[in-house]
Parts: sequence; C-alpha cells; structure tokens
Amino acid sequence: MAFIRATGKHRAPSRLTRKSAKVAGVAALATTGVLGATASPALAADSEAVTATGLTQTVALDTTLAAQIEAQAKAQKHQADVAAKAAAEAKAKAKAKAEAKRKAEARAKEVREEKARAARAAERARLNAFHLPVAGSHVTTGYKSGGALWSSGSHSGVDFQAASGTSVVAVGAGTVVEAGWGGAYGNNIVLRMKDGTYTQYGHLSSIGVSVGQSVGSGEQIGLSGSTGNSTGPHLHFEARTTPEYGSDMDPVAYLRAHGVQV
Repeated sequence: MAFIRATGKHRAPSRLTRKSAKVAGVAALATTGVLGATASPALAADSEAVTATGLTQTVALDTTLAAQIEAQAKAQKHQADVAAKAAAEAKAKAKAKAEAKRKAEARAKEVREEKARAARAAERARLNAFHLPVAGSHVTTGYKSGGALWSSGSHSGVDFQAASGTSVVAVGAGTVVEAGWGGAYGNNIVLRMKDGTYTQYGHLSSIGVSVGQSVGSGEQIGLSGSTGNSTGPHLHFEARTTPEYGSDMDPVAYLRAHGVQV
C-alpha cells in the first residue's frame, strides 16, 4: 500500500525555512538589545583597563615628583648644613683670632710693665747704689793713720788718690748739709745720706752744690784739689754718724758695707 505525505499545518518545515527562522531569531535578539547586553562586559573590561592604566601613570608621576622633592629637600638641607658648618668654623676662627690678639696684647702689656718695673728697679738700684768718691781710685792714706799732720794725732778719714780737678761724686744719694770752707779741710762738702749717716769730702778745688740740694748717687758734687791743710792734690773722705767732726767711723768698712769694692 502506498503512503502519501500529508499536506497542511502538520507538514515539517523545510531546511530553508529553518534557516530563515534562525536568522530572524538573531535579528530579533539584536532588536531587543539582548545581543547588546551580551557584548557589554567586554566593553566594561576595556574601560576599566584604561582607567587602571591612567591611575598607574598618575601614581608613578606622584612617586617621581615626591622623590624629586625629597632629593631637593635633602640637597637644601645639606647646603644649609655646609653653610652652618662654615659659619661655625669662621666664627670659631674669628674667636680664636680675637683671643690670640687679646693674649698678645695682654702679653705685650705685661712685657711693658715688666720693662717699666725693671727700669724702676734699675733706677732705684742706681739711686741706692754706692760708688767710690773718685772713680777708679784707691786709698793712699788709711783710716786712723798717726802723725803730726793731724791735730787729733790720727787720720779721721781716708785719702783717695786724685789729681787736681778730678771729678768727685756723692758716694750715695743724699742732701747737702754743708758746702764751703772747712778750715783744715779746705773747701769741703758734707752730705746727709738716705740711711741717716753722713759723708764728708775735703780739700776740693771747687764746689758744685749748695746747702739743701738733693744729690743722686754718683752725681758730681765738686772737683778734687789741695785746699786747706794738705800736702798735695787728693780727696779726703770721711764717714760719720753726725755732720760734726769727731763722729767719724771707718770709711772703708762703711763703703764695703754698701757694696763698694775698696
């Protein structure tokens, strides 16, 4: 028996018809936006990637700028430290220089004061030093020598060798208490010494001081001669406890006690 394919709505669609329906379905999906929704995740991922890349670049730029600022700050701090160190060193050098100058000035002042003290000491020594009444001379007639030449029977002083006109000086600093004619002593001078003793210079050819005058040690007071009771030019020298005759003491011992080599 032969079968005949039925016609009508129960007929299976042909291959062409199925294909057309598939295309129509895809078009419908596109029209309703379902296809667009399916494509959105890919687009969103691309957007996030761009945003992430920009953020990374921004962070990198911020990091680089921060590093530059930090390096600049370090450099500035280093320069400030160097400048501060240099200023401190300069200040220390200036202080040391000022201190050295102060010490030098203080030392110079000390030296000046030492020199001044030495000069004053030398002057005092000069004023207080004793000298021979005739420089470079020696004793020709000793103390207490006997003979008819002296009214007392002995020599009340010593005689120093001196040619007429030789300089006669004060053996030490003192004040003139007598200056003029002294009888047997001829022209004579009597000095009151600073220690309260007295010295006498006789037979002078001339007198160069006056009563009341202060004289320094070694200062010329007259010239030697042979006036008064004298046998020739020389200097008669006495050391006394008073200005008067008869208070004599050993003139050689007196001079030696004051440091004079006789």
